[in-house]
Amino acid sequence: MPTYEYLCQACSHRFERWQKMIDDPLVTCPECGGHIRRVFFPAGIVFKGSGFYKTDHRSPSAAADAN
Repeated sequence: MPTYEYLCQACSHRFERWQKMIDDPLVTCPECGGHIRRVFFPAGIVFKGSGFYKTDHRSPSAAADAN
């Protein structure tokens, strides 16, 4: 289940909730009862292996195609 972060428009309270992707977003702040909105935050991605960076080693055929 994804973790969603919410921010209250009234009191600026931030909190996270685990919800199914098909669940409706929450609308009420648990602290003050004000209106909240879901905040987008990107997930961390780790690239493992070689060839992901320009300074990394590439195969000779890939280097020839780039030129």
